[in-house]
Amino acid sequence: MSGETDSPRVFLATDFSKWALRAEEYACCLAATWRATLTVLTVLEFPPGINPEYPVNQVYLSELMKAGAKQLVELKARASSRGIALHTRIATGIPCEEVLAAVKAEDSDLVVVGTKGKSGLAHVLLGSTAERVIRTASCPVLTVRMDPDEVYSAEAGSCGGISLNRILVPVDFSDCSLDAVEYAALMAQRHRASVTLLHVLEPVSYGLDFTLLHSAKREEMRERLTARLDDMTRALVEAKIQAVSQVRGGTPFESILDSARTIQADLIVMGTHGRRGLSHALSGSVAEAVLRQSRCPVLTVRSPKFGSGHRRVLPDMSM
Repeated sequence: MSGETDSPRVFLATDFSKWALRAEEYACCLAATWRATLTVLTVLEFPPGINPEYPVNQVYLSELMKAGAKQLVELKARASSRGIALHTRIATGIPCEEVLAAVKAEDSDLVVVGTKGKSGLAHVLLGSTAERVIRTASCPVLTVRMDPDEVYSAEAGSCGGISLNRILVPVDFSDCSLDAVEYAALMAQRHRASVTLLHVLEPVSYGLDFTLLHSAKREEMRERLTARLDDMTRALVEAKIQAVSQVRGGTPFESILDSARTIQADLIVMGTHGRRGLSHALSGSVAEAVLRQSRCPVLTVRSPKFGSGHRRVLPDMSM
């Protein structure tokens, strides 16, 4: 994320479907709170191999362009009425490719995308625009879910009734999860939010043999991990962030979702692994399950962007 001397850059990809309305509200909220520049892109989907010079295709593209331009003007007016200035872009082509190219060109700090809830999210995330953006984007991606039967209308104010008061961060002590904690700290500072750090002890990983030896090793592991979480929590508190930590047993995605429900999380911040990111992590994994089932937005951190003025909150957590 850009430092204090730079204006952060938020990027919203929208198709103006009702699934995108809530994502628009979050993008506007972040832009207003961060005093960020907001860029909005809509892509007129035009598959490769179709000749745009054919008269019938020219008419089709012209109508798409008129509709897209009109929707962008209306969105700009909605944002302006709440004191948010934004830039608009319109592109033609394959959505994921155009979004990724624009994010790179804009040097964005955060991308916001909307998805359908329930069965729709499974389709959206697997082999689609949102999945490729999450897996490939050069900055964190905020995925905002909206269920098909949900009715959403913005309230007055720059954040439209959206709250980001409680942030949950699953931690497995990998580099990417530590980056997620660092990014969550920035989010917490900007929104005056509290942070809950969660580590899940997986039964399979630590053994199901309840002999005295295994039980002792498990307890030793729990104590060591709890101590590391306590160190992270203290670092957050020293940075003036309200923070707590918890160690739970069970299946990771179920424990994450249950913790999110219990603390009534407004946001889950999760790290993803390197270049392969979600292509690996979303194959029947924790991240996929959380993204599919979480009732609150999920912010995936693969390539966090910290500005030159960023002061790291966490100490060196290497083993």
